[in-house]
Amino acid sequence: MTGNVEQNQRPDYDPEIQAIVDYVLDYRVTSPEAWRTARHCLMDTLGCGLLALRFPECTKHLGPLVEGTVVPHGARVPGTSHRLDPMKAAWDIGCMVRWLDYNDTWLAAEWGHPSDNLGGILAVADYLSQKNLSVGKAPLTMKTVLEAMIMAHEIQGVLALENSFNRVGLDHVVLVKVASTAVVARMMGADREQLLSAVSHAWVDGQALRTYRHAPNAGSRKSWAAGDATSRAVRLADIALRGEMGIPGALSAPQWGFYDVLFAKTNKDQKLKPENERRFRFQREFGSYVMENILFKISFPAEFHAQTACEAAVRLHPQVRDRIEEIDRIVLTTHDSAIRIISKEGPLSNPADRDHCLQYMTAVPLLYGDLTAEHYEDAFHEAHPLIDELRGKMEVVEDPAYSRDYHDPDKRSIANAVQVFFRNGEHTDKVAVEYPIGHRRRREEGIPLLEEKFHRNLATRFPAGRAEALFALCADADRLEATPVNAFMDGFVI
Repeated sequence: MTGNVEQNQRPDYDPEIQAIVDYVLDYRVTSPEAWRTARHCLMDTLGCGLLALRFPECTKHLGPLVEGTVVPHGARVPGTSHRLDPMKAAWDIGCMVRWLDYNDTWLAAEWGHPSDNLGGILAVADYLSQKNLSVGKAPLTMKTVLEAMIMAHEIQGVLALENSFNRVGLDHVVLVKVASTAVVARMMGADREQLLSAVSHAWVDGQALRTYRHAPNAGSRKSWAAGDATSRAVRLADIALRGEMGIPGALSAPQWGFYDVLFAKTNKDQKLKPENERRFRFQREFGSYVMENILFKISFPAEFHAQTACEAAVRLHPQVRDRIEEIDRIVLTTHDSAIRIISKEGPLSNPADRDHCLQYMTAVPLLYGDLTAEHYEDAFHEAHPLIDELRGKMEVVEDPAYSRDYHDPDKRSIANAVQVFFRNGEHTDKVAVEYPIGHRRRREEGIPLLEEKFHRNLATRFPAGRAEALFALCADADRLEATPVNAFMDGFVI
């Protein structure tokens, strides 16, 4: 019987958990590029959320769970009149910014959208600022928000560099939960022991499956899953700050920990791989690398692996728009991740299904010269049967060089190429685009367009004068960093 007795010596916290905690406690952001990019990320993320408020399928999720609830010092939801507890505000902000698949992106062994963390960061910052003012203390400033964004981006992105959660069926929002938990707990005043507890609970928490991102089950949960994750992070941080004990071996505990339960891929004989093959691998230490290299979605509200395909299709539109009936086939040359995530055949049943279909996102700009959020809606799809006709003529092939460059840390390309062949034997040029406009390699070209995007999105919700004032505030780095969070949020209230 003694062989079955568990050893009850409580371990130290897993070193991976300690590394996250020590990073948010001790690291100081000194990179001017990281600060500058964080400011542009804030602009873009808020703009994406404001644009999403035009869609009832998004707004139906927003607001208090119990109608009429009044929350003293409640966090505001930009573009609305809602004043909510920070957990629900985090859910709402996260839902808004992610709804249209138009916010920033990180692509590596795992994918994701680090600006999803803004839901928890902004909600907690607004709540704490108002609470501080009520007792005569200084509010947080927007510099705190930008710093938290840089750190959340870094935690999520560095974990994603070498560790593929999708290959074991887990959704990338697990990384939103972990990153948000660490930074919001720090904002709320957690000490090291409380931070260790909070982050351990994020890992041991139930984790979302990727089912809702893939055919034939793709659906709108993918638009609010990150909001749910960042909201849960606020709750876990609060639990830890109340003195709840942590789980030191949340990752490494044999049989019961995250690695063995959720991250342990099996070999052909259904035996667990060696322990060192199922622990997280780290390409680099935590710093500010991820924010500096983040990918912005500037041109199209489309899953990021398709951004360059959409750009190629727009370039080809003038050559094919008058010859649609003559098209014999269309060859899409892409990389392995795009094939695994967004290459789809067969019926597309909802907007979420369409904005995760490489062929759909290429067909629309080939036909109409652009791709907007409205192009995914049921009414548009039903009125334009040519889209599915073109999808049926598409061949998707992998270029191994594209796949290699996608994973190369010095390139991080997201290449696609499109070529159209006609029945008479003629064909267009093969239009290849390696880097989307939102890539670091195209920053100089991209930032003016990102600012134009923010201008347009502000105009969907605010009168011209207020929109200009908000843009001017966000464009002025020194002024923005010094602005109290509550005052900043005042400007975004309806």
